[in-house]
Amino acid sequence: QVELVESGGGLVQPGGSLRLSCAASGSIFNINTMAWYRQAPRKERELVARITSGGRTNYADSVKGRFTISRDNAKNTVYLQMNSLKPEDTAVYYCYVSTIVAGVLYPYWGQGTQVTVSS
Repeated sequence: QVELVESGGGLVQPGGSLRLSCAASGSIFNINTMAWYRQAPRKERELVARITSGGRTNYADSVKGRFTISRDNAKNTVYLQMNSLKPEDTAVYYCYVSTIVAGVLYPYWGQGTQVTVSS
């Protein structure tokens, strides 16, 4: 059993910052990719940022230069530092972790944390 626990969401004014955390626990081995997705009302879930086991990152164009993804492999934790937040960043943010066991990829999702950017 694998559990992803997210924290750090909340209400922030435009231009402000938030830091999301997602800690993986349980029977989890060989973590591969860690990522953050988001889903705004009436929109599809979209990739925000992704980081591989080797530390390579990629970002959605809408967040480049404002968001930074990082990971602490010793803690099985992924972070998302969000700066210069805009109202259009308002969404539920979901943590995603994948592991590879015997050549099979297993995806895991967090429960989601609400981020609201509003004055």
